[in-house]
Amino acid sequence: MSKIRITKQFSFEAGHALYGYDGKCKNLHGHSYHLFVTVIGEPIIDHSNVKFGMVIDFGDLKKIVNKEIIDVFDHSMIFNKNTPHLNLAKELKNQEHHIILVDYQPTTEMMVIDFAEKIKKHLPENIALHSLKLSETSTSFAEWYASDNE
Repeated sequence: MSKIRITKQFSFEAGHALYGYDGKCKNLHGHSYHLFVTVIGEPIIDHSNVKFGMVIDFGDLKKIVNKEIIDVFDHSMIFNKNTPHLNLAKELKNQEHHIILVDYQPTTEMMVIDFAEKIKKHLPENIALHSLKLSETSTSFAEWYASDNE
């Protein structure tokens, strides 16, 4: 049977600040992120299976990505917990803002690595994460490929 890749696109809004950066992104700012999730597998060939002909139901993939990424990161402010931004994060959290503390610099590159690990853990065993593309603007994005990380 042929291996097939399927892709689902997601969107979320989030803000961040890059501590120690030498440009404008050291300031609090936000992005309209677009995440493209591509998985690979063989279509189901069991005629009695309600998912016959599918690699994975797009709805099932959506549930995984929404639970692990979109529902968590949408309309949040992301800070590296190992920087002085921790004080600002605590103050904002006390004012009931949605704050996420990560153990990395919250760049698009590091976020896509984090997202790959989160998604891979929840895919069925016969489905592999092929790639992720995370864009923070219409002209800037980072890509993660399983083949680059084996």
